[in-house]
Amino acid sequence: MSVQNNSENHVSVCDIMKGSTSEIIKKFEYQIPSLVQNYSNLYTAYLHLFDNLFGTCYINEKEFFDKLNIDQAILKQIKNNSDSIKNRYIENIEITTKFLDEQVKLRISAIQSFENLAHVMMDSYAKTLSQFNRSINCSKC
Repeated sequence: MSVQNNSENHVSVCDIMKGSTSEIIKKFEYQIPSLVQNYSNLYTAYLHLFDNLFGTCYINEKEFFDKLNIDQAILKQIKNNSDSIKNRYIENIEITTKFLDEQVKLRISAIQSFENLAHVMMDSYAKTLSQFNRSINCSKC
């Protein structure tokens, strides 16, 4: 058996693990946009359900409430209260969105910092292994 043939047939644990890991990660990366889009579509359908529900209630209840002749001052106060609550919800949505956005940025930064640390540690580990191999090879001399 030639040296070239032997090196072509040589299987490394590191090659196996790296190849399998990369394949799995690429599959996840490929699936994420579809998954996120599906959840976005689901959430949009959920929100439209409530919007349509309130629209249907509006049509059915408008005639009933119009016949009650509720004092306009009371209706204006209800409108002011409703606007106040609505504005708080909108502010909370904006604050939550900003918070989650910053949280994702923080997580990405932490991952990048860890990746940098891992590279430094792997470089150090590789140097240590290299020195160990040299010391073993020198002891055989």
